[in-house]
Amino acid sequence: MTAIQLNAEILRNLGTLAEDENMLKRVAKYLRKLIAEKEADPTFLNKEEFFARVDEAREQIKRGEGVEMLPDESLDEFLQRVG
Repeated sequence: MTAIQLNAEILRNLGTLAEDENMLKRVAKYLRKLIAEKEADPTFLNKEEFFARVDEAREQIKRGEGVEMLPDESLDEFLQRVG
């Protein structure tokens, strides 16, 4: 399901709750909780941060600082080798 489809579904569902103030309060409280979790997640990167890291990785590769995973190497083996 695409983001546009998800947004449409959420808005449709909110429309069914629009006249129930208590339900809307519960939804708002849950949304605040989800936003707080997202902001507290140290692994979350916004679009700009993500692409900045991709650009930096490309520069590292150009400088010969990149590390490749060998064809028959497991992820555990790779992490032990480069860690």
